[in-house]
Amino acid sequence: MRNETSYGNGFFQIIKGVGLALALALLWAVIFANVLRFSSLPDKVVYPINQTWKVLAVCIGALVFVRGEKGFLKGAAIGLLFSALSYLAFAALGGDFSLSWLIIVELALSALAGVICGAIAVNLKKSG
Repeated sequence: MRNETSYGNGFFQIIKGVGLALALALLWAVIFANVLRFSSLPDKVVYPINQTWKVLAVCIGALVFVRGEKGFLKGAAIGLLFSALSYLAFAALGGDFSLSWLIIVELALSALAGVICGAIAVNLKKSG
């Protein structure tokens, strides 16, 4: 039987995981923007590199903060919430809130990364 504390702990695990993922994504975006500024990377590499950083941010957020049971659900929540909030944050910074099918891909990719890393996180902490 669960008590309110376990639900609260899960909620705070998700919030902290999303917060870490957003902070990492913002940091990496600033670093990458400076790399782009001083390099001649083609435009076609920007999206895959950004997506890779976002997936890594979700994984790190899940691996650091997910504990207990149902790691896959907590990880999925971290991925989905991160993806939605990062879209809003970066759209606000860029001044473009247009939607495309790539947003759906990003949501699915972030959720999948969260599911995998959340499941790994709870199993790593059981054995450790």
